[in-house]
Amino acid sequence: MRIAQKIWRVGEIEEITPKKGGCRSAKREDEMRLVKSFPFAAVLLLSFALSATAQSARKEIEAALTKFTDAFNSGNAAAVGQMYTEDAAVLPPDGKRVDGRKGVEEFWQGAIKGGMKNLTLKALEVEESANLAYEVGAFTLDVPSKAGALSTVAGKYIVVWKKGDDGTWRLHRDIWNLGAAQ
Repeated sequence: MRIAQKIWRVGEIEEITPKKGGCRSAKREDEMRLVKSFPFAAVLLLSFALSATAQSARKEIEAALTKFTDAFNSGNAAAVGQMYTEDAAVLPPDGKRVDGRKGVEEFWQGAIKGGMKNLTLKALEVEESANLAYEVGAFTLDVPSKAGALSTVAGKYIVVWKKGDDGTWRLHRDIWNLGAAQ
């Protein structure tokens, strides 16, 4: 009894009749190997695409960090606030949670008016999954003492970023504390 099989090969369907012990020719065996290796190739291509996406998220987030520090260091709390989602939350050390873009803007305005300046941010890790990413980073910031002299503090932070419908990464949750990052 003969059993006919159909295989897909580069856009065409071909009918083959297997012999006892395998395909009729070495050419057919090569074609079958190609068909069987397709899932592996698809997984490999997908992993490259995901890696490129993660690199893209990192580049976009690093660019946003530059925008954030430029806005903060120029005293533009409104621009800093616009970098957060509408339902953002800031969790400052030893302070109350601040919710919403407007509240976050007011929080940063208070920091700027209080004399904080020369903020630096450095992303140490960025991981992405769909429309969310997290960033672990380090910062330095000049803060005034009660006497008015500036001293530089260092710390670490974690930010959860959320990608909006417009494709822009915005800070969604922001928490930090003082102390060396490593």
